[in-house]
Amino acid sequence: MTRDVQELQDATDLIDELAARRLGVNRTDLRCLSRLTARGPLTASELAAAAGLTGGAATTAIDRLERTGLVERVRDTDDRRRVHVRLTLRGAQDVREIWGPIAEDAQAELLRFSLAELEVVETFLSRALAIQARHADRLRGGAEGAL
Repeated sequence: MTRDVQELQDATDLIDELAARRLGVNRTDLRCLSRLTARGPLTASELAAAAGLTGGAATTAIDRLERTGLVERVRDTDDRRRVHVRLTLRGAQDVREIWGPIAEDAQAELLRFSLAELEVVETFLSRALAIQARHADRLRGGAEGAL
């Protein structure tokens, strides 16, 4: 089972590498796109926290993503001092083209499981995410700020 989890991580890593290459971005930028896809528009500081980046690293990634036309900065309509980062139409389309088929295949596979089996899968994934977060914190230890 441990080997299967490692192989899944490796396969996911390969997909991320190929996606970054196809989009013409680096892995940090891809992580920002992933967070924006999952959570919707975020401020730069919210995106930094969500992606595990320093504020400066997030700003640099946003600048690069903006230059590629994948994201845009928009002023908050209620508080003009706040600026949100969101996917552009092109960015959303590119993300859908890459991850849409993967999500559809995963959804189809999940439909084959019973509710009880899905609860076990959900428990495992929650625990696995907690383990990953704990080890990310461990690996950051002693370093100034986030990666």
